[in-house]
Amino acid sequence: MTTERLAELLGRFPRTAVAVIGDFFLDKYLIMDPALTEISLETGLEAFQVVAKRLSPGAAGTVTSNLRALEVGAVYAIGAVGDDGEGYDLRHGLEATGVDCRHVLSRAELFTPTYTKPMVRQANGSETESNRQDIKNRAAIPPQLEEAVIAELRSCLPDVAGVIVADQVLEAELGIITPRVREELGRLAADHGDKVFFADSRGSIGRFRHMLTKPNRSEAARAVGWEGAEPSTIEEAAEVGRLLVSQTVAPVFVTLGEEGLLVVTAEGCEHVPGIRVAGPIDIVGAGDSTTAGIVPSLCAGATPVEAAAVGCLVASITIQKLGTTGTASPQQVLQRLRETQPR
Repeated sequence: MTTERLAELLGRFPRTAVAVIGDFFLDKYLIMDPALTEISLETGLEAFQVVAKRLSPGAAGTVTSNLRALEVGAVYAIGAVGDDGEGYDLRHGLEATGVDCRHVLSRAELFTPTYTKPMVRQANGSETESNRQDIKNRAAIPPQLEEAVIAELRSCLPDVAGVIVADQVLEAELGIITPRVREELGRLAADHGDKVFFADSRGSIGRFRHMLTKPNRSEAARAVGWEGAEPSTIEEAAEVGRLLVSQTVAPVFVTLGEEGLLVVTAEGCEHVPGIRVAGPIDIVGAGDSTTAGIVPSLCAGATPVEAAAVGCLVASITIQKLGTTGTASPQQVLQRLRETQPR
């Protein structure tokens, strides 16, 4: 891809609208200073002292943050959170990045899903993550809430060019993308061929129909019942990709880590190499940033291979941002492409 073509695609992002439906989490980083640790008078146990907090939207919120950092013009969040403090913090974080939260429902019976990440501050200023504490809903989403979420999606569908499904929760009934919601998404994707429907799912990628999907090679292998070890070569990853295409009835983007992406369609397969970067990296959220590069590119008229290349560029930037939810700006994406070109 040339810098001119990339600039053309990125220049269309501000005129693009995308909806993100799925599981919105709060990422709560608690920074602890071990030098201040006290002994609790009540329990006799160590009481770790928090000296700073970093709160940011996670899971589906990582996708929306990346979309807005890429200057996508309108981003709609669709989902449900608890009527609690974490829900307030999550909404505040979404709105601070310019995300439209009118379609995020609040329900008193829900927890706001939260990844609490204790970070121990070292003497040199670096941070080390301790055991994470997860807050998630442990009961099935009620049918009334399923229908309400579907209604929210339908209400904003006329206003968007693309829909991203962020299915974070492994348990089929405990997240927003339940079998009922997934079925409706497939129906809407089939009925709206002019819009980009794109799904990312930790545990159910093979159950989506009529929409683009983005598994990693092991997720794709599980989805098609691949026997034996995880596909280790690009050829094996391409084979599971082809099997998944026939299953989902739509093209598949198979992520390969530092090796990049495979764009697999009914007609063939093309490898888009990854962007190698130097220094320490943090791959948390890399898949979400890849998605945020791919979908608005497709909405802007990119070919699937061009969109995959944009996704790789975005991810190569976000993985270099440590201890936080990384994002990339259009200027950074253009600069990264320039850096990869021969002088």
